[in-house]
Amino acid sequence: MAKKNQNEMSFLDHLEDLRWLLVRSTIAIIVMAFFTYFISDYLFDTIIFGPTRPTFFTYTFFCELSHSLGFADNICITEMPFIIQNTEMEGQVNVFIWICILAGFILAFPFILWEVWKFISPALYTNEKKNAKVFIFFSSLLFFLGVLFGYFVVIPMSVNFVATFTVSDMVKNQFTLDSYIGMVKTSVLASGLFFELPIIIYFLTKLGLVSPNFLRTYRKYAIVLVLIIAAIVTPPDVVSQTIVAIPMLLIYEASIWISVFVHKKEKE
Repeated sequence: MAKKNQNEMSFLDHLEDLRWLLVRSTIAIIVMAFFTYFISDYLFDTIIFGPTRPTFFTYTFFCELSHSLGFADNICITEMPFIIQNTEMEGQVNVFIWICILAGFILAFPFILWEVWKFISPALYTNEKKNAKVFIFFSSLLFFLGVLFGYFVVIPMSVNFVATFTVSDMVKNQFTLDSYIGMVKTSVLASGLFFELPIIIYFLTKLGLVSPNFLRTYRKYAIVLVLIIAAIVTPPDVVSQTIVAIPMLLIYEASIWISVFVHKKEKE
């Protein structure tokens, strides 16, 4: 049967397309999650619990940076004074499943973007439909950069802060497995999705929901919010806070320029 013309598709037809988008995306995530099962030892021992070790790349990098800036050992980390323990009967099983699903989602993200593009492309102009590869490439690139930023910057800074913060020497840090994994999932996904901001702004500007003036007007609030986030997830030193804040501010500024570009094209 010939496929219906997009203009003739009913609301139920669109829902059907959306349903198959979700089905195919879910299958892709499950397949990638199943793949991570075979590298689960490396996934957990090296990647997931890597930031809990003083030898983690980020900590050694900051230590070398501290020396080069003349701060001696101010940012060097020699120990992680905490342990991670499991307190739930099915705790490790649940963590294993959800981490595999998270890894599957990250690996399948380009495919999910392709499915999303196929769903929205009928509403675009012919010349815009030709930009599918560009959209997939840059959206995936930004997402992976965000994931790396969350993993190598946000998570280590957060772990270091909560590991060294204490209200009294009488209190020892013993974190639950669920709370640690929750922080990892939130940091990685939130950073990955935040780096998608330029793509989101691109479409919102095309729809007329966002304008460059709107983004400029609320820039000061965005700066304050970013600085607050940087202060929360980093130790109380200017270097760490700057390293976290600068990429986020650059993403916001890039979103403004993208909005300007799209707004100008729409007027033309």
